[in-house]
Amino acid sequence: MDSTLLALALVDLNESEVLKLVKEKIDSGADPATIIKELQDGISIFGERYKSGNYFIGDLILSGELFNQSMKLLEPLLVNNRKVQGDLTKMVLGTVKGDIHNLGKDILAVLLKASGFEVYDLGINIEPGAFVSKLTETGASILGLSGLITPSFESMKETVAAVEAAGLRKKVKIIIGGGVVDDLVREYTGADAFSTDAMEGIKLCKRLAREVRHD
Repeated sequence: MDSTLLALALVDLNESEVLKLVKEKIDSGADPATIIKELQDGISIFGERYKSGNYFIGDLILSGELFNQSMKLLEPLLVNNRKVQGDLTKMVLGTVKGDIHNLGKDILAVLLKASGFEVYDLGINIEPGAFVSKLTETGASILGLSGLITPSFESMKETVAAVEAAGLRKKVKIIIGGGVVDDLVREYTGADAFSTDAMEGIKLCKRLAREVRHD
């Protein structure tokens, strides 16, 4: 991975430098997707160092807050650039019961909104029934379930089962996400798709939205 100055500034938790570089890139007309990729590279490097014991949980939280501050600078630009055709696709999103990780979910929510989705983010540690209630209330056609620990697999499976029991499964496409998910987990939970990367997740959500419209 090529480490840019922006990525390294984020790794160093240098708030003023990160925001300065983001503003400079915006002012120079840089592609927002490129800026986001550099920020994500920084988060990836930070994550590896955190796993190695070089950072603590407080540092991890700060890195997420710094990423979100950067995304707030980028969001107006992304919204202005997006091409929305017809009604916005509604999507319910949340971290499943038993898991309180939110960074990946929060990143995805920002990118989804910028890509033309109407997002209902329920937060963390969400019971299956709460997802079903929100799907019923909003008529959303996509459900995103996030989890970063292996016990979340069972919660994802329970949530998919609850959606089916409510008679909504044929109307709702379900995507699961998190660093520990793979195709075997997707199959186990009964979801339609999985992603371990926010940018890839956007592409998959767009594909699911097209499938919903054509069903």
